[in-house]
Amino acid sequence: MMTKLEHQEEENGGGNGGLCRIIEEVPPPPQQLKLSFLCQRYEEGGGELFTPPLNFAMVDNGIFRSGFPDSANFSFLRTLNLRSIIYLCPEAYPDANVEFLRSNGIQLFQFGIEGYKEPFVNIPEDKIREALKVTIDVKNHPLLIHCKRGKHRTGCVVGCLRKLQRWCLTSVFDEYQRFAAAKARVSDQRFMELFDVSSFKNLPNSFSFSKRYNQ
Repeated sequence: MMTKLEHQEEENGGGNGGLCRIIEEVPPPPQQLKLSFLCQRYEEGGGELFTPPLNFAMVDNGIFRSGFPDSANFSFLRTLNLRSIIYLCPEAYPDANVEFLRSNGIQLFQFGIEGYKEPFVNIPEDKIREALKVTIDVKNHPLLIHCKRGKHRTGCVVGCLRKLQRWCLTSVFDEYQRFAAAKARVSDQRFMELFDVSSFKNLPNSFSFSKRYNQ
């Protein structure tokens, strides 16, 4: 704790000035995370470096996305104070990841969607819907959505979330393609285009709506 010293004159009846020393406690500045674009790591105010998972990004207030986190990413994930993780692969969660969840009080929601490649595609709409229900429930925030690479399965969930947020399709597809890059799939975009959001009628008031609406 730092101290701040101030001196001020205290006048008395005889006109002689006295010195009164005031000691004010000033709390240290809060530590902040800084992003280093060169090494793709986050640096804390104290100088410690944290490595985010592949394709990590903030989706909305309290919602994040990424590829599969490993032990090198755990220190970074702790800074997010996660309550929940949505895991979109059918494989069992690794023991190290399960222990990380247990020790940090994080709940795991697994929706096992098989990896797929065009042209034989079967995106399970029911699992996407269930994942969305967990995502928009603010009691589960802060929350991380991830699959293997953070591109296709995660991209579909986030894309459908954007439709709930009333983004126009051009913006939905643009975001999807930024993460999928050369591996963008027409089938994913078709799924997002046809996804019916009308059954999601009562979104919580605290759910943030990004301003990318149809004009």
